[in-house]
Amino acid sequence: MAANNRSFTKVNHARIKAVERSFGPGARPLCKPDRVLVGEGRLLKRSRHGNQPKAFFLFNDVLVYGTVVASCQWHKNRRIVRLEDIELEDHEDSPPMENHWLIRTPRKSFYVAAGCPEEKRAWMERIVECRERLLQGAATRQHSSTFQPFAPTWIPDHVSAMCMRCPNKFSFIQRRHHCRNCGFLVCAACSEQQAVLPNIHRREPQRVCELCHTSLLKEQERTERMGDSRGEGLEVSDDDEGVGDGLPRAQQVGLP
Repeated sequence: MAANNRSFTKVNHARIKAVERSFGPGARPLCKPDRVLVGEGRLLKRSRHGNQPKAFFLFNDVLVYGTVVASCQWHKNRRIVRLEDIELEDHEDSPPMENHWLIRTPRKSFYVAAGCPEEKRAWMERIVECRERLLQGAATRQHSSTFQPFAPTWIPDHVSAMCMRCPNKFSFIQRRHHCRNCGFLVCAACSEQQAVLPNIHRREPQRVCELCHTSLLKEQERTERMGDSRGEGLEVSDDDEGVGDGLPRAQQVGLP
C-alpha cells in the first residue's frame, strides 16, 4: 500500500509539473502538498467576441484554465479559481451553444461548452464532487462562511442590437459597453457613471449603467445610516475613523 501511494504521488507530481511548464517559465508554481490533478481537457469558453477554446485543468482544490497556443502544446493567460468559490448552473442546449453550463465565481462568471453530453456531465459531476469534498473540512467551512457575491455574466455582443437600458441602436459609432455590475449591454449615454465594485479585483471605479449606479448609491446611503445609528452616543477613537466608507457589495441582476 505504501509503495502504491509513493508511486501515485510521484506520477501526480510529474503531471502537475507538466501543467506548470505548459504556461511558461514565468508562471507561479502549482505544486503544493495534498494537491491532486483530477482531470484535464479542452472546453469552449464563451466571451463577448465568440467561443474560444481553452485548456482546463481540474485539481482537488482549484480549477485552472488558459488560452491554447503554439500547436496546442503551450498555454497563456492562466486563471486559477478556488473550488469553494465556484457555483455551477446547468443550461439546456440552444444555438449556437450546445452541451454548455455556467460557471459562477465572485470575480468572473462565464459559459463553457463540452464536445458532447457525456463530457459535459463528467466535467460537472467531477467539479461538484471535488468541491463537496473540499467543503467537508472544518477549516474550509469556516473560510466559506463569509459570503461573496458572484460576478455577473456579461451578455454576449450578438444577443442585442440595441441598448438594454434605452432605445438607442448599436452601430459603428454607437458602441456597445458592458455594465460591470449587471452585465447588460448598454450605450455610452447609459453607462457614464462609475463605481467601485468589491467583486472586481481591480479597485479603481468601473463602468456601470444608470440603474445600477442609482441602486448602489441607495444601498450605500442605507449602509451609512445604519452605521450612524450604531454610533450614536459612542466616543469614536482615531482607529475607528473611516471604517465603513467603502461601497456595498454589488447587487446581482439576472439574465433577461
